[in-house]
Amino acid sequence: MELANIEKLVEKYLDAETTLQEEKVLQEYFTSDNVAPHLYEYSYMFSYFKQSKDETFTKTIQLKPERTNKKNWKWLSVAASVVLLFSVFIGKQRYDEHLQEKQLQAQFAQVKEALQMVSVNLNKGNEALYAVSNNINKGQDAIGHLNTYEDTVNKVINTVK
Repeated sequence: MELANIEKLVEKYLDAETTLQEEKVLQEYFTSDNVAPHLYEYSYMFSYFKQSKDETFTKTIQLKPERTNKKNWKWLSVAASVVLLFSVFIGKQRYDEHLQEKQLQAQFAQVKEALQMVSVNLNKGNEALYAVSNNINKGQDAIGHLNTYEDTVNKVINTVK
């Protein structure tokens, strides 16, 4: 075969553009005894390809039988970790809600106690106002009696004069 044609096929082969027939031509050329010296390095590659085609593996391959009841412990531990983290997250939220509820109850109790104290003091103030009002009423009655006494004394004095 013409050397220029072989060089073109080698270029196509290295660019992965050859057909199977062209590769067969290259295989025959490089496994023959008349290879050009500057292309001799490719003969090793094609000799290896030819030799490796003839090789076969004769030993039997032992495959382990697949056990269907085998559990994948790695994934089980990952799932358990995710469940644990999720439960801790939910538990923390519930605990925070519980603390907030306790604080609100404590604040409500303080406000209720303060309002009860205000109510008690207002009731005491009302009682004091009633006592003052009663004393004022007594004072008005006493003044009324004094006015009656004064009028009577004035009549007696006027009559005596």
